Amino acid sequence: MEFGMPTMIENKSLKENIALCKRLELNFIELNMNFPEYQLDKLSDTDSFVDIADENEIYYTIHLDENLDIADFNKLVSDAYSETVHQTIEIAKKMVILCDKFGDLYHPMVINMHMNHGIHITLPDGKVQMYERDFATYIKSFEAFRDNCEKWIGNDDIRIVIENTDGFREYEKKAIDYLLQSKKFGLTWDIGHSKAVGETDVPFIKEREKHLCHFHIHDASEKPARNHLALGDGELDIKNRLEYAKKLNARCVLETKTIAALEKSVSYLNELNL
Repeated sequence: MEFGMPTMIENKSLKENIALCKRLELNFIELNMNFPEYQLDKLSDTDSFVDIADENEIYYTIHLDENLDIADFNKLVSDAYSETVHQTIEIAKKMVILCDKFGDLYHPMVINMHMNHGIHITLPDGKVQMYERDFATYIKSFEAFRDNCEKWIGNDDIRIVIENTDGFREYEKKAIDYLLQSKKFGLTWDIGHSKAVGETDVPFIKEREKHLCHFHIHDASEKPARNHLALGDGELDIKNRLEYAKKLNARCVLETKTIAALEKSVSYLNELNL
């Protein structure tokens, strides 16, 4: 199995993240586009990212901005997000060589994305999700998105993987199933997120096991809902989840938010000796 780390908020440079990755003997770093240092204008200097990774024998995956919303009803906004994905794919194409050189050849270069719930309207007796209300408009955005991503990715070994967060909405499940009809899309199982919301996404994810190729691994609890804990600090059966990931030959990000928690998680993994 191949394990990596997220972009750490305590590290303010790529060099610091790479040094930590090497010290902990991890395979890759998931570059987080929520950080200013990993915006498109920085990532567009792709040669420098590739060169330093090559020198240190690691590779990258990419995490798209969590605000990304390709279905936004404002076309100016949705077009900007769509172009963000387009340019990220172009960057990923130049990083695939690192995955091939230092990773498992059966693992594609992945770009991780969240589903944006969109806005809701609060009524006296509940809430109405606008994407559910105007599903026909919503799904048209995903039809165009899938077509564009297939064209942009072409023959490169890149997959856009959709991550669970706080529970998929029913309209999102329909959009995800539409995307998964394309080989350019897959699934990420964030085991901590699913635990914190009572494992509501687990049946949906496991029913689509053949599309599951990426894991975000961190411990969590349901009551109170807590995420991104060091392995062993929550309520999850970590060994069971990792054995499942291993069965699928999936890549795993140890998605803690502090260096101390990451270090503890690596030690926990070493003790499991999977």
